[in-house]
Amino acid sequence: MTGASGAIYGTRLLEVLLGAGRTIHLTISPAAVQVIEQELDRRVSLDQFKLPDLLGDSIPSVADRVHYYHYMDFRAGIASGSFLTGGMVICPCSMGTLAGIAHGLSQNLIHRAADVHLKERRRLVLVPRETPLNVVQLRNMTACVEAGAVVLPAMPAFYQRPRSLADAVDFIVGRICDQLGVEHQLLKRWGT
Repeated sequence: MTGASGAIYGTRLLEVLLGAGRTIHLTISPAAVQVIEQELDRRVSLDQFKLPDLLGDSIPSVADRVHYYHYMDFRAGIASGSFLTGGMVICPCSMGTLAGIAHGLSQNLIHRAADVHLKERRRLVLVPRETPLNVVQLRNMTACVEAGAVVLPAMPAFYQRPRSLADAVDFIVGRICDQLGVEHQLLKRWGT
């Protein structure tokens, strides 16, 4: 998770992946902590991370399936191509993070893990939530797509006739899960 608006997308994605039995390797940027507090009224510590601080107490105990890494811990497994994953999602993805990935900066663990996914040709899904977009941001998105990433902007569809904010969020989370091959019932499919 990085510092773009849309922390609700990231937390909901974590809930859905945990509900699907997936193991998660999680890292959070300092700007994401600020956004989480602003948007969700939750206080998360990067140095003393506790999953309930991020997701609340409503989910069952899943501590053994969530592996948290400090955003500057380059010794984390996800910093190496030899560490196998089923894919990586940055949700939400700030424009600063997207730029760092587009230009291979690897200034923190989030950038480095994304770089690893690109070099190893593994699924990398970037979920920006920004509007309007300037030409630099569009070029950075293009560079990421050309390198092999999927850019999946947080743009809910309305053909499903969402009745709540949760429905709109679930549409985006469902589309992310589609990219990862994670089965779900979060959205009504077109034509059904």
